[in-house]
Order: sequence, then structure tokens, then C-alpha cells
Amino acid sequence: MLLQEEREQVIITQADLNKPVYEAVKRIFDALFSLLALAVLSPLFLITAIAVKSDGGKAIYKQIRIGKNNKPFYMYKFRSMCPDAEHMQDELMKYNEMDGPVFKIKNDPRITKVGKFIRKYSIDELPQLVNILKGDMSIVGPRPPLPNEVMQYNEYQLQRLWVVPGLTCFWQAYGRSSLSFEDWMDMDMKYIKRRGILLDLSLIFRTIYAVLFKRGAY
Repeated sequence: MLLQEEREQVIITQADLNKPVYEAVKRIFDALFSLLALAVLSPLFLITAIAVKSDGGKAIYKQIRIGKNNKPFYMYKFRSMCPDAEHMQDELMKYNEMDGPVFKIKNDPRITKVGKFIRKYSIDELPQLVNILKGDMSIVGPRPPLPNEVMQYNEYQLQRLWVVPGLTCFWQAYGRSSLSFEDWMDMDMKYIKRRGILLDLSLIFRTIYAVLFKRGAY
């Protein structure tokens, strides 16, 4: 984990953002991959939806997230929490284990029994393949933040909104929930600075490894 006094902030330039060939190839790959994955994983979607419904409430949960250039969109997930989870967050805020504007706690009492399993293997995130197909998200990119989180961003952190958000990213692949908020931000900036097809492919494979061995997931 980086020490605060050792941090060197990464400044994103126009040259880092102006990658038309990469962006075009990435969009084609995203569309083809998400379409294929939705077809192949359709039985898993059905099984998961039935299991989630058995806990009560809707199977699919949609939430407003902030995308590229501060544009809001609905992000989809399999519901892993009880129906009134958002209303319970204020009461649980004192147990928050994350720094910055992010809320996360281990053994969150709002998570259902089915939710614990699908979170462990990131199955809850699979409906975001629809977001990728629509173009709201990419397979690789900074994770899309909540509106209230963005309101607390400083100028440096706002740079992560200059690219399309992703299903996975540097910190998802290398640490997931075990990293600090500042580490998340630094790793997102480094990704934007270095992004390319080979890096994207390496992060996809690294994420699969992290999910299978449940590194930092909660």
C-alpha cells in the first residue's frame, strides 16, 4: 500500500485521452465479448435470478452511476442485499472500513445468503455485460462511482471520469477491496495513462485469477 507522503499524482494529458484506433478496437471487442458472454452465460443468469428471487425482492438491481464526462447511467447488478439496504447505510456508516467517500464493511448485515455467494465470485456484476453492450461501460476501465462519491472528488480524482468506466480495473485485478481509496485513485490514473489492448487483456486475465481465488473480495 502506498504511503501518503510518497504519492506522486498522475496527471492525465490530452495525448493520453486521444487514442482513436485503440478506442475503436476496444469498442468492437467490448460489443462482441459482451454479446458472446451474455449468450454463453444465459443459463447462469437464469439460475442466479431464481436464487436471488428466493431471498425476496427483485433479481436485478439498478443504480445510478457516473460514467464518462460525468454522464449518469443505470448500472445493473444481481441484487445481493436486502431490499431496504440503502436506507440502512446511515446506521452502518460508523462501521465503514474504507477511507475517502466509499462505504464498505466486512460481514455487511445487509447482504443476503445468496448475495454472499454471488459476491464472492463476482456473479452479481455479470448484468453489467448489458451496460457494456449498450456502451455505458467497457470491460476494462475505472469502476463507475456513485453520484454522492463524485460530489466529494477533488480535481485529481475527477480525472477518472474522462474515460469510459469498466467492469474491471487495476485495483479490481490486483487487490479488490483490500486497497485504500487513495490507492484506487492512483491505480485508475496509472491505467488511463498506460491503457492499451495488451494492458486490457492482462487485466482481464488477472481479474479472472483474483475472482477464482477470492482475493480481497467483500
